[in-house]
Amino acid sequence: MRSKTFLARVKSFVADLFLWAFFVAGLAGSMGGAGAFLAGTEKTIVTFAGIAVALVTGSRITKKPKIKTFLSSRPVLWFLFLFNGGVAAVAYFAMDGAKGIATAAGMGLVSLGALGGLVSNYRQGAKSARERAHAQAHRGEQPVHGAPYQQTT
Repeated sequence: MRSKTFLARVKSFVADLFLWAFFVAGLAGSMGGAGAFLAGTEKTIVTFAGIAVALVTGSRITKKPKIKTFLSSRPVLWFLFLFNGGVAAVAYFAMDGAKGIATAAGMGLVSLGALGGLVSNYRQGAKSARERAHAQAHRGEQPVHGAPYQQTT
């Protein structure tokens, strides 16, 4: 596999830089960063535009291989599950009205998504362990029970 040319690496870096900049700007706008400068309808428009920009750019960022690998790792999924579940519970009781319910529902969905990733990884791990044991048995090797990684002899 060929390495990228210098121009291609610079282009990729600049594209990533713009992507992250738009993501941060979208987060700032969606969290009320425009409240210091705007009021009324303009503030509402910036808030909703910031939400849209953050969602679109965030979904593009999560498709990058390094980020995807990081987000699907077991420790990160456990953190997302426990932290967002805790925030959902606290938000439900600490915030009044529709804002508390909406915040709790959103954070609860993120927590459930992380739980789904944990279950999926657990099932894939069990499946690959069975496949390794079958391959070892087919080659006439004795599998080492309790070993988390494939054993080489």
